[in-house]
Amino acid sequence: MIETAWRRECHEFLETAPAAQPGPEPYNLVRPGSSCPHCGHRITPVENIPVLSYLLLRGKCSGCNNRIPLRYPFVETLTALLTVLVAINFGVSAQMVFACLFTWALVSLSFIDIDHQLLPDSITLPLLWLGLICNYFGLFTDLYSALMGAVAGYGIFWLIHVLFKLIAGKEGMGLGDLKLLAMLGAWAGWQALASIIFISSLLGSLVGIYLVFLRGRQRLPRRGARQEPAQIAFGPFLALAGWLSLVWGLNVFDYLYLPGGIVT
Repeated sequence: MIETAWRRECHEFLETAPAAQPGPEPYNLVRPGSSCPHCGHRITPVENIPVLSYLLLRGKCSGCNNRIPLRYPFVETLTALLTVLVAINFGVSAQMVFACLFTWALVSLSFIDIDHQLLPDSITLPLLWLGLICNYFGLFTDLYSALMGAVAGYGIFWLIHVLFKLIAGKEGMGLGDLKLLAMLGAWAGWQALASIIFISSLLGSLVGIYLVFLRGRQRLPRRGARQEPAQIAFGPFLALAGWLSLVWGLNVFDYLYLPGGIVT
């Protein structure tokens, strides 16, 4: 949907006409309906039941018999599991309803970032405002903490972004990550930011080290060929850390022991 809008805006800005100009067709979350990417078979309601349809179809399209990627039932199962954990933690309450919306948005953002290195504003920014509205009523934290969380969340990563660009001469972090951390700060408050940054950076570093090790074991490129550095989507690590902070109230600094005692 975003790419379609970008193409249309590019044509409008350049004052050029697209190659073909058929009648405008709706392209949104409702239309067109789901279809097989191999044969175009329209997915019927019976074939679109989360997880169950995958099992009934034995992991294959009923139209062309091609394998259905495991990603579909995995994302459905993951989302269901996280939703159950949210319900167990908050019970039947307004907190549960909005925490579910928060969870579903983070799942969507994570997998979009993995695929496209992109965190859409159309998801991040409405959730930022929704977090501030929720905390206006004190659902997860007070409004002052939420507002400062949004400001500090964006400001901290913006400063890192600018300093890295000045030192390295290139961007090391996308602006979408800044907006995502601001959104997490708006939901969990500024007190959670240090823990979110620590957890996400630790996980990102571990994955980065693993990828470097994995690439080192692979066959070296031919002499003179330049091997591009692997790009890692940081959004999923931020999303996981933010979810743990909001839903479970996880603060890693509560578990750090120093000579003077426990950090609280």
